[in-house]
Amino acid sequence: MTKGLTKAALTGAVFALALGGIAAPAYAQRDPAYAAARAAGQVGEKMDGYLGIVGAETAELRRLVNDINIKRRAVYSERAQATNATIEEYALTAGCQAILATTPGEKYQAPDGSWQTRTSAPPMRDSRCP
Repeated sequence: MTKGLTKAALTGAVFALALGGIAAPAYAQRDPAYAAARAAGQVGEKMDGYLGIVGAETAELRRLVNDINIKRRAVYSERAQATNATIEEYALTAGCQAILATTPGEKYQAPDGSWQTRTSAPPMRDSRCP
């Protein structure tokens, strides 16, 4: 895909996210275990659009994260196809938006791969974020 088409696809993905939101977190927010893990800093938003485990992993936490990420991938696949983007391009855009939507105290992955705790300042985001 050329650079112009990639930018157009990502721009389309941003608009799709703005209109439809990130569906997977909406599913996950209905799960009290997800809300508790997020509030406790056990999970965080990754730059690639998926949820990650921060710190010690348990079987239950792995199950929760895998379940949410499977749902996210299904949504990304559908929306990527609709916007003529790759799943990876769409997921990156979704990751950028999810990190931007974190609130103070929540964990997110910085561009260098480290886990950060969101403060009142804007989060550090990948330079490829639209």
